[in-house]
Amino acid sequence: MMATIHDVARHAGVSAGTVSNVLNRPAYVASSTRERVQASISELGYVPTPNARRFPAGRQRTLGLALADLSNPFFVDVALGAEAEAKSLGVGVVITHNGNDVGREHDNLNLLVQQRVHGIMIAPVQADDVALDRFDSRNVPLVYVDRVAEQSSRCWVKTDDFAGGRLAGAHLVSLGHRDVAFVGDLGTNPQVDRRFAGFMEALSPVRIDPRRIVTDSWQIQDGRQAAANLAMLPARSRPTAIMCGNDLLALGVLLEFAHRGIRVPQEISIVGFDDLVWAQAATIPLTTVLQPREELGRRAVRMLLDEIDRGESHTHHHDLLVPELVVRDSSAAPPSSRLSA
Repeated sequence: MMATIHDVARHAGVSAGTVSNVLNRPAYVASSTRERVQASISELGYVPTPNARRFPAGRQRTLGLALADLSNPFFVDVALGAEAEAKSLGVGVVITHNGNDVGREHDNLNLLVQQRVHGIMIAPVQADDVALDRFDSRNVPLVYVDRVAEQSSRCWVKTDDFAGGRLAGAHLVSLGHRDVAFVGDLGTNPQVDRRFAGFMEALSPVRIDPRRIVTDSWQIQDGRQAAANLAMLPARSRPTAIMCGNDLLALGVLLEFAHRGIRVPQEISIVGFDDLVWAQAATIPLTTVLQPREELGRRAVRMLLDEIDRGESHTHHHDLLVPELVVRDSSAAPPSSRLSA
């Protein structure tokens, strides 16, 4: 790939704004710095594009980051990654919290455009919100993070949810579980649906048809309600293992089981999805599927800056990050009295 202004900045050890000044207003830059930047331009073969010059020299670039719900620590971690990457490149970030409200999201996006951010990264409230297509006509570079309709031609970066669900299912099968359940807002959230599909693929070789416990959303209280419903069943009628659509649900299930005296993992194993910091800090550390949350934010920044720098020569691309299984104390073999062929 051709070098960008940010590649030059990293190579020369300066900010992107300094590189812009060298190109547009060299008198504003000390001669020693100017020579270092020019040497990096020459070594990397950087060729400025008209698009790279459309903003006033020396003005710090600013990116927007629109997040569906900052009450979910997953999105906080994405924001931390984006902010750290942007800072290392001399770029500012304006973050909006949309409270899982589509109308609020649209208002915040309009505010970001009015503030003349150079581009926007978005984890939308609804992955298939067609209203976001209007940014094509407004010439605003846009990168999707985590929540995206995979057929989108826009740049996007997300974790492979299907592979993550498959990891969780394979783990429970390998422990000997045959009576399992899936807890999540199935049918309303494409990510959870993909995780469930991967989970099903892992179970299919041993012909397991998991119970489906559908929740209204994926908050802790939803997990607690799902666990309360399971707790009402006779002990031998409960599943021996549960995969939850995310860690907040799993922590809710864990909390409710503890409240009701149901032992984890001795009676029921639990697997989450995300690997939030709370997962390892729980009273019973949670087995979960790790999403590289901060890396999602970092990749989104690099994608967006590439589109801003290259303009019409930019090619949209998609990054599907690989999840990992993190095994902790919440999963174990089923009770010997429940083992079946």
